Amino acid sequence: MTEIAHANELLETCFKYLILGIIQGLTEFLPISSTAHLKVVPLMLGWDDPGLALTAVIQLGSIFAVITYFKNDLEAMLKGLTLAIKKGQWREKNARLGISIFVGTIPIVLAGMFIKLFWTDFENSFFRSIPFISLISIFMAVLLAMAEQIGNKVKDLSNISGKDGLFIGLGQMLALIPGVSRSGITLTAALLFGWEREDAARFSFLLGIPAITLAGLVELKDTVNSQDHFTSQIIPLVVGIITATIVSWIVIDWLLQYLQANNTWIFVLYRLLFGFLLLVWWWQIHQT
Repeated sequence: MTEIAHANELLETCFKYLILGIIQGLTEFLPISSTAHLKVVPLMLGWDDPGLALTAVIQLGSIFAVITYFKNDLEAMLKGLTLAIKKGQWREKNARLGISIFVGTIPIVLAGMFIKLFWTDFENSFFRSIPFISLISIFMAVLLAMAEQIGNKVKDLSNISGKDGLFIGLGQMLALIPGVSRSGITLTAALLFGWEREDAARFSFLLGIPAITLAGLVELKDTVNSQDHFTSQIIPLVVGIITATIVSWIVIDWLLQYLQANNTWIFVLYRLLFGFLLLVWWWQIHQT
């Protein structure tokens, strides 16, 4: 009976991680906040909050997807950086892309280290509460709408500079706040800076590789160090990561094709609706 109970518990946990992997894959690269959905959807289903650690580990699946999808771009960037180091060709397009990603990653790494070292109760802070997430979702919808209207959409990856990386990277730093959306804030910042929609999304994806990888590996290390927890969670984690990888790859491909001929208003409307409905749901459960 004990073995059957353990098997049933494992299947139930694998199913939950399968759902979490789907949510992660669907929301990581769309400008709608994966962190918010990974916190809110489980609560709506009556599950526990998966927490920051699990969220970060499952995000590794999205990283596998984006590295695979942009393999050729990454190889070209590394070759450009190598030539720049050897021959001083720092103005070469791929070298400038690599520099921009490096510069753009610094703000979120520093902010993440600060939270990890000095804000130990961040996971239970007001910034991860349902009311705050709903209001941030609405605010980000308005900000994306402004960027869609204001941006002149003429800049592309061929004329990228370190200044672009820093500006968009400062935006990415705000993604540590649940509900902001890493892809959402970087896409918004790029559009405000005059980028074309497709190249703005492409740079957003590439910029996310170092930050999400570092966060996932740090949390994975902490999970492994907790031997009992890791042993019981390793199979469900693998299920979640594989699911997130597959779904993320499909979403990346779809979004790039979508932005070639469409604007971002569908995401503005979704974030407004998500924020308002979330606020109503939270209000109702606290009135009963």
